[in-house]
Formats: sequence, structure tokens, C-alpha cells
Amino acid sequence: MKLVFAGTPEVAVPALDALIDSRHEVVAVVTRPDAPAGRGRRLVASPVAERAQEAGIEVLKPVKPRDEEFQARLREIGPDCCPVVAYGALLPKSALEIPAHGWVNLHFSLLPAWRGAAPVQHAVMAGDEVTGASTFQIEQGLDSGPVYGVVTEDVRPSDTSGDLLTRLAFAGAGLLVATMDGIEDGSLKPVAQPADGITLAPKITVEDAQVDWAAPALRVDRIVRGCTPAPGAWTVFRGERLKLVQTALVADRTDLAPGELSAGKNNVYVGTGSHAVELLWVQPQGKKPMRAADWARGVRITGGELLTRAASA
Repeated sequence: MKLVFAGTPEVAVPALDALIDSRHEVVAVVTRPDAPAGRGRRLVASPVAERAQEAGIEVLKPVKPRDEEFQARLREIGPDCCPVVAYGALLPKSALEIPAHGWVNLHFSLLPAWRGAAPVQHAVMAGDEVTGASTFQIEQGLDSGPVYGVVTEDVRPSDTSGDLLTRLAFAGAGLLVATMDGIEDGSLKPVAQPADGITLAPKITVEDAQVDWAAPALRVDRIVRGCTPAPGAWTVFRGERLKLVQTALVADRTDLAPGELSAGKNNVYVGTGSHAVELLWVQPQGKKPMRAADWARGVRITGGELLTRAASA
């Protein structure tokens, strides 16, 4: 089939590569406009745009998919199907109707679970043991279209959302190619999602990522892993934000009050609503990530000091 691929971040690149290497022809890519990045805030093309340019593929960067000029170009191209991975903009009905086989999204959950912008983060934070990826026909509702296929992936006890998303990006790339193959030869028909089991996965805000030390240790650990790498779990130490990069559960330590710190030569523990967690890596405000033990030596933690919540939270 003649394909126009829509995607923006790095996580979409494995799927684009897989489609380029498939029997189908990726004739153009749709991505978000260049965005400011880095200290200089200069405009930078998206990872998908950069990969498409390397491959000599036409790149379309509409401000909004409803733009008439963009839709006119899409009609000129005449794609059979538009596969989508993390494009980042809502598609109007007028755009959805252009390709013969519509727009097919690769979503990183087992639909109807975790519909929305942050399915992998929510899966980790909820303690799901299994998640996966789904391909489905995009319609006007939020991730509600009929499903073509799924692939499952175990959630490992130490997984961050970044770890899990990386694995799903590659597993999902194979699923997306198989879906395009099945649409082309007529062997795949989408099946309506069940009405039961719907959960929502809205974007994780910075406020959502603040740790509540009164929560059980398991909840604290899931928040840290689910918010890594973005937006990053955090707490407050001596009035400044401290990002929590990596923690570990410590079942045998129950002598610390919620938020109370205990620093030894090589270990830093903090109390929760159940048992303690160990801080492995942290990132003080304005500094690079560092081992928690090195941070503790530098700030000279005293007995009884606490990690707290922001006053406004």
C-alpha cells in the first residue's frame, strides 16, 4: 500500500523504520512543526521528521491537521492508509476520510485499558503486571475505534515507563507492519472494543509526579518508576525540589516516619506510610543526576530531617 505515516517523538521512529523496510511504500510523513529546544531555544525538527529526511521522504508539518493546504496535499498524494504513532494532534473528520483505509493508530496499551496520552506511565503507576500495544482504526472518539491486533508485554518489577515504552515501541512496530499487511490482503477486520474495562490515561502533570510519603512504599516506588523519565517524580528538601530518579523497596526497614531520612555511608533511606524505600539516584535542583549517597554526604543530612510536599500542593 501507499502509506503516509504520522508521528512525532523518538518512540515513533522504530515504527517508521519498520514500515520503510516493509513491502509497503511510505510516500510522506506528517509530524508536528519544529519546536524550540535546548538552552538556546532554537527550532528543532521532530525525531520523525529527521528520520524521514534521512530517508528522502517528503515531510508535512501542518500547524493543525484541519489546514486546507495540508489536506489538499494529502488528497494529491492519495494514500491507501495513514499509520499513526504518537502524532500529537487531533485529526478532524475531513482528514480521516481521505485515505481509502483510514488512519490506523498504534497505541501503547491493551485497549480499552488506558485510553489517552500516557498509557505506559499509568500502567506502571497502577502496578499492571501485563500491558501491550494495540492497532486500531481512528475515529472521532478518544482511542475508541475498533481494534485490528494486539501484542502483549510483561511489566518487570524494576521497569520505568521509559524502559517499558522502549520495548513496546519495537514490539509495536512489528504489529503495525502486520496490521498494514492484513489490511492490504483483506485478512484483517477491526473488532469493536468491549464496553467493559475502559480506563483513562490522561497526561501526567508535574503536580501528579509529587511523591506523598504517607503513601505505602509500593505506591511511592510505582510513582517514581512511572514518572521516569518524564515528568520526573519529585519531593522537597530544605525548601527546594529534589527529583527522584531511582528508588528501591526495602521491606525490612520500618523505623522511619513518612518522609524521614536516614543516611549511612553507602545508603540513603526514607520512610513511607509502610516500610522504607532506598533512594538510589536523585537530581538536586539545577544539577545533574547523582548517586543518593553522594548527595547525602554533600548536603550533610542531620537526624530527623524530612522530605516533604510543596506547601501549595
